[in-house]
Amino acid sequence: MTEQPKATRTTAEKWASGGTLFGGVVLSVVGVLDIFQGIAAIAKDDVYTRVGDYVFKFDLTAWGWIHLILGILAVLVGLGLLKGMSWARAAGIFIAALTIITNFMWLPYTPWWALILIGVSTFVIWSLCKDWGHEHG
Repeated sequence: MTEQPKATRTTAEKWASGGTLFGGVVLSVVGVLDIFQGIAAIAKDDVYTRVGDYVFKFDLTAWGWIHLILGILAVLVGLGLLKGMSWARAAGIFIAALTIITNFMWLPYTPWWALILIGVSTFVIWSLCKDWGHEHG
């Protein structure tokens, strides 16, 4: 009896599979950085430049709590992705989407950092969605 050859994976599937691991690491690191960013905003409102009239104006302490909570969730989901937990893929997509939204709203405070996180979070969403349902092996 001859063995059936393993299905060859496309380049996009290989990128997506590696992207799942990347997504877990990135969500964990971004989560830790968000925790620090949140603590800085909560502890000392003068760390960030105050923005004048901005459509999505929140008190910096409120932004601090948002970043702190999102950071904790991102770390937990990132660790779940690294452990291969089934719930973590959907949660990772959700957390990455929230990261995009909050960083869009955070643009006036740290524009370059917010744009970088928007780009990285977009890649995380793509990789988690693209790899969904593919067997690893």
